[in-house]
Amino acid sequence: MKKNIFFSLLALGCMTVVSAQKKKTAKAPYKVEEKSVSATLKFLSSDELKGRASGSKELENAAVYLEDIFKKNGVKPYFTTFKDTLTNYNKVTYNVVGYLEGTDPVLKKEFVVLGAHYDHIGVEKNPTGTDSIYNGANDDASGTTAVAEMVNYFGTMKNNKRSVLFCFFSGEEEGLLGSQSLAAKLKQKNFNLYTMLEFEMVGVPMKRDILAYVTGWGTSNMGDKMNEYAGRKLVGYLDVEMKYQLFRRSDNYSFYNEFHKPSQTVCTFDFTNFDYYHHVDDEFENMDVTAMTNFIQEMVPVIDKMVNAPAGDITVKK
Repeated sequence: MKKNIFFSLLALGCMTVVSAQKKKTAKAPYKVEEKSVSATLKFLSSDELKGRASGSKELENAAVYLEDIFKKNGVKPYFTTFKDTLTNYNKVTYNVVGYLEGTDPVLKKEFVVLGAHYDHIGVEKNPTGTDSIYNGANDDASGTTAVAEMVNYFGTMKNNKRSVLFCFFSGEEEGLLGSQSLAAKLKQKNFNLYTMLEFEMVGVPMKRDILAYVTGWGTSNMGDKMNEYAGRKLVGYLDVEMKYQLFRRSDNYSFYNEFHKPSQTVCTFDFTNFDYYHHVDDEFENMDVTAMTNFIQEMVPVIDKMVNAPAGDITVKK
């Protein structure tokens, strides 16, 4: 009897050691670094870039910065170079476009497009105060930063079954010109779009029971699927969306028009939590970088599951 107890305790001890070793060697969850979020957001919204107007040398400097993020993560140009020249603007300006090929022999033929516009409205020509630069921290350096962090994630993990197209759009403030130009080019190339998600104004948290809202909620099952992937109600519908026609006012709409595939925007600006839309005080100092980092951290596993979901999981509603 004592011998049996001894061997039982010995076996239990061995199991505990093995379990401890497994825990010790288990891979830690991916962590979005606040310092990385802060650095990108701060540079893009700096006075140095003078409001990132389309066609400006400052926006081109921002493009070079974003290209470097692609390069360090092993992201390839989708076209000959990362710079995709707009076909519908009267100045030379670029989208910045890169992609990671998928790892699944079948699903890699489909693309998830993750986008944000990196342009803003530049400098006030007739300033009435001491500040004339529209820094565009929330609109949309924040969304651009979120997509840059998705580049960091997928570039590090290399676990995308579908191919992923990362797009930083110019000309959004001129009327969605960058996304219109790119979506039309891709359509001509018989681009196989699975879904498109735009990140727009995510620099301040919502004061609601959801982390963010998704525009065009009824156009597809994307919002419901994002909540399913998160295991909780992470995103929802904003009650004033129809009033302001938000689904039609971001780059997602260009892709919806061309492909009629799930193409929507995720956003945390709800008209009550930020007073500086298209205002010179839309600056880095007015962003909540900690909350923004948490938002991106919450979105990482959702986007991961979106990219790796079974065929036909996210579908447009006819």
